[in-house]
Amino acid sequence: MSESQRPASSPAPDAKLRLIATAPMGLEAVVARELKGLGYDQQTVENGRVRFAGDEQAICRANLWLRTADRVLVEMASFPATTFEELFQGVRAIPWEEWIPSDGCFIVNGRSHQSQLSSVPACQKVAEKAVVERLRQRYPLEWFPKSGARYSIEVSLLKNVATITLDTTGPGLHKRGYRKLVTEAPIKETLAAAMVLLSRWHPDRPFLDPCCGSGTIPIEAALIGHNLAPGLHRTFDAEAWGCIPARVWEEAREEGFDLADYDRKLDIRGSDIDPGALDLAQQHLRAVGLSRSVRLERRALQDLGKDAPYGYLITNPPYGERMGEREAVEALYRDIGRLARRLEDWSVFVITAHKGFERLFGRRADRKRKLYNGRIECDLYQYEGPYHGRRAPGTGDHGGGVPAEDGTRAPGAGQDG
Repeated sequence: MSESQRPASSPAPDAKLRLIATAPMGLEAVVARELKGLGYDQQTVENGRVRFAGDEQAICRANLWLRTADRVLVEMASFPATTFEELFQGVRAIPWEEWIPSDGCFIVNGRSHQSQLSSVPACQKVAEKAVVERLRQRYPLEWFPKSGARYSIEVSLLKNVATITLDTTGPGLHKRGYRKLVTEAPIKETLAAAMVLLSRWHPDRPFLDPCCGSGTIPIEAALIGHNLAPGLHRTFDAEAWGCIPARVWEEAREEGFDLADYDRKLDIRGSDIDPGALDLAQQHLRAVGLSRSVRLERRALQDLGKDAPYGYLITNPPYGERMGEREAVEALYRDIGRLARRLEDWSVFVITAHKGFERLFGRRADRKRKLYNGRIECDLYQYEGPYHGRRAPGTGDHGGGVPAEDGTRAPGAGQDG
């Protein structure tokens, strides 16, 4: 390999990188708890993101283990930029040659809010030109083929401050690899996992999703119950980067497989009245290897009852936003309320955009939390059972939900980030 083709050596193994885990609105604190459970305590929580410090290993482990974040970024630089010249010089000063090889497929995306540099396409062109000029200092090429691994760069301008990031994830972290097809009105895997974590469900407790659709919520609960890292069965952009040694990714994946607890017995049920959705759910369970961990059944809410005490009902029912659906959905919410009364010692968590849910359910929620299912503003209605957050008689849990409150018996918990 010629000097012009060889990427520069990666950052020193012990070097602290400025990393960002982006988070859906309303879930920043959940992502922060996940990072803390992974051992990364140096963090700052902001709107839509959690900043934390870590090394190359942190990039790998965060991508593999984070259940509720959208993606993991490296913050390359942050500087004031009110002119294109300031933006150009700031981007050119970044040591891109330490990350991107001569054949790297680098692309530049942009955003601008409340900034003098308001033309996003112009900012992207300026930033890409600056990256090219910096790389030419290392690689004497007139033209970069961009035939290699993908490097997604973002220029984000907020109040005349430019933040330059490099995306290590690729397709968003909600893409676990098991859901190839979707039914109508799906819920993202990250939001489904967040609902389970926010409920403080413990794997020794029964779990029911009576409107399971294609199975996302029960599957995420099973991943949590077995302590399976959600990213084990997918790839990430940074896996193809020469600046992060392959052994670092291999060690992170080995850690994930070593910590998986397949022997744990789980009582997780999903039910629905749509046979097509249940077929999809079964396909997804097979894809992730959890067919024996979740029981699926075609049953109406009126036919469901309690098999065991002190369980958790967590569901994402239809919202009734389409014409002609509202009456059927409101009847469904009344049925959920009746089911909850039959499950008198269970905790119930329902997410919906319907503002009249509490009236239809039959009582006010103990807590509400504003969340977003895609672009739809919703509330997570939380009804706490008698042993919610406390040790329940005859169960093996310790009353605090999943260990470390974040859904993982986290690798490296308690270690320095």
